[in-house]
Amino acid sequence: MNALQLANTGTTPGYGADDWCARAEQRIAETFDCEVKAFFVATGTAANTLALASLVKPWQSILCHAQSHIVNDESTAPEFMTGGARMIPLAAGHGKLETSDLEHYFDNAGTLVPHNAMAGALSITQSSELGLVYTPDEIAALTQTAQQHDVRIHMDGARFANAVAAIGCAPAELSWQAGVDVLCLGATKCGALAAEAVVFFNHGLAADFEHRRKRTGHLLSKGRLFGAQFEGWLTDEHWLDLARHANAMASLLATHLTTMPDVRMAWPVQANELFVVMPKSMQTKLLNAGAAFYEWPNSGLAAHDTLAESEVLVRMVTSYQTHPDEIQALVRNAVGD
Repeated sequence: MNALQLANTGTTPGYGADDWCARAEQRIAETFDCEVKAFFVATGTAANTLALASLVKPWQSILCHAQSHIVNDESTAPEFMTGGARMIPLAAGHGKLETSDLEHYFDNAGTLVPHNAMAGALSITQSSELGLVYTPDEIAALTQTAQQHDVRIHMDGARFANAVAAIGCAPAELSWQAGVDVLCLGATKCGALAAEAVVFFNHGLAADFEHRRKRTGHLLSKGRLFGAQFEGWLTDEHWLDLARHANAMASLLATHLTTMPDVRMAWPVQANELFVVMPKSMQTKLLNAGAAFYEWPNSGLAAHDTLAESEVLVRMVTSYQTHPDEIQALVRNAVGD
C-alpha cells in the first residue's frame, strides 16, 4: 500500500514503460537469481492462459492435474487464449502429478500426425490444487520426463509464495533450476490488490507475449500500479512473511480440527489450504455462525477415500491476514451447541 501511494504521485510513461515496472522486474530477477522477462497482468487466469498460449500451438495439448485450476476453474479461457489447445487432465485421485502419470500418458497416447494432438506443455501448480507442495526433486523429475517428449513447462504459481515458505528453499530451486520455462507468479492471493507476473526463464518463449497481452485487453495503461505492488511485495522478503503467516494459521487450524471427533484431513496440510472431512451437522453449524468456506466435490478425495452419508468435504483457506482469534472463534463454533 505504501508503494502504491508513492506510485500515485508524479508522472510516468504508460503501459509498463515506467521505473516502477523496471524495478519490479529487476527485483524478480534478484529473487530468482537469474535474468528474466516479466510481464504484469491483473488476474491469475490472464497470466495462466497467456503463458500457455506462448508455449503451445492450437492443435497441441496441455497436460495438467485433474484438479488443476486451468481445467476446472478458468471456464474455457485456456482453450480460447491458445486457439483451441486441448486440456488433458491426469492423476485423478492423487494429490500431485507424478512421473508415473506422465509416463503412462506418453506410453498410451496416440502419435499419428495429424490425427492425434501432440502434447506441447505440462502445467504444474505450486502449491497444488489440493494444498500439497512439490519439492524441487519432484518438479525436476516431472520436467525431465516431459522434456524427453519436447514438452514445455508452465507453472501456475498462484500460491508459489506459500510453497517457498513451506519448504524454505530458494525460489530458483522450485522454478528454473528444476526445469520450469515460465512461472505465473501470483501476488494477489498473498497480499496484493491485483497483481500477477508472467515470468519467463526461457526468454525465447516470450517473443510474442507483449502482443498477446495487448490484443486480449490485458495491457494496463497505468502499468506502474502493477510494478509498485510487486516492488513492495518483494522488498525485504515481505512476500514470504505474508506466506509464512498464512501457512502457520493453516497449521494451527488443522491442529485444532484434527482433535475433534469425526473430523479428518483429506490431504496433509502443507501450505495454506485445508481439505477437511467433517460431519454435515458441523458444516451447517459453522455456516450459520458466519464461517466462509467452500463445499468441495468428492473428486477432490484421494482415490480410495470415500465419504459417509453424514460427511462432507470442505476446503478452508487461511491468508496473510488470518488472526489466531478467528481460528479460535471457528473452533468454538465447531464444538459448541
